[in-house]
Amino acid sequence: MTLPELLKTIKPLDEQAEELSHKHWDSIAKPLDSLGKLETAVRHMAALTGDINVDISKRCVLIFCADNGVVAQGVTQCDSSVTATVSENFTKGNTSVCAMARAAHADIVPVDIGIEREMNVPGLIDRKIRLGTADMTKGPAMTREEAEKAILVGIDMVRRLKEQGYGIIATGEMGIGNTTTSSAVVSVLMNKPVEDVTGRGAGLDKAGLNRKVNAIRKAIEMNRPDPSDPIDVLCKVGGLDIAGIAGAFLGGAIYRVPVVVDGFISGAAALIAARLCPAAKCAMFASHVSAEPAGRMLLDELGLSPMITADMCLGEGTGAVCLFPLLDMGLAVYREMSNFEEANIQTYTHFDD
Repeated sequence: MTLPELLKTIKPLDEQAEELSHKHWDSIAKPLDSLGKLETAVRHMAALTGDINVDISKRCVLIFCADNGVVAQGVTQCDSSVTATVSENFTKGNTSVCAMARAAHADIVPVDIGIEREMNVPGLIDRKIRLGTADMTKGPAMTREEAEKAILVGIDMVRRLKEQGYGIIATGEMGIGNTTTSSAVVSVLMNKPVEDVTGRGAGLDKAGLNRKVNAIRKAIEMNRPDPSDPIDVLCKVGGLDIAGIAGAFLGGAIYRVPVVVDGFISGAAALIAARLCPAAKCAMFASHVSAEPAGRMLLDELGLSPMITADMCLGEGTGAVCLFPLLDMGLAVYREMSNFEEANIQTYTHFDD
């Protein structure tokens, strides 16, 4: 199916499942709504999947790995070779998100969607669109066809993971230079000054930050991306990892799988998905608010409320995977607690005032 055809298959949330889940929460022997966003998240998952027996016991971090040609403009502290190195380390369980995923009982699923060299690494899924993007300060980062193909890769990965029994997916990325592309995307789509949505990424000094801001401005001025056309923005000033993650959010809505927004880069991808199809927001679950300048701004634009504020900005999916233990604790109460009658406690009542 084509991308437009797939998007037409997205259904509204199941209001009956949400209502039944809400009633179950209200029957549990505790103050009403006292677990706050944990209750809301469980009800949302029930509404998305159409099943009040929410099961996220099998979970993963889906990591899209790709290089960005704009690195040639000195916008990062390290060179592009780090993308390939860290991507290979995902397969060895030797990165920050791998350690955190082990603690959260989550699998790591790394995807080469655009690393600038051939990898041939066991455990790294090869869905490469091209060998890195072009330098967006000199022309479009990729073709429109390549951007659409990368989105379809993300959608298809969610389909495959659902078929393998995964009940929730956290989004992650690895791509040196991808805070630069994300800032460019956000600046255009949200009509914000470049300097307001651009941070130091993985640790730029003041001169590096100035180079980064100037490179983004140059790319936008040269390519003139159309803010009313998300794929035009993506192909001109975005990245293949962003495209893959955007596809994952769309895939979550199509295949009814909760997909967790990580930080700034994942948020930029979620914005593209939402602009392509507003109904896709039904599958998005916010984990944390990134310390990047536009982190909170993006979540507000998407209408998402994060559960965690921890000043994180590492990437890889490290913020998203932190949501899993919180959801586990909420679900433990949801499944295991007695109701008011069983606990011999007077039933609490909702009051309008």
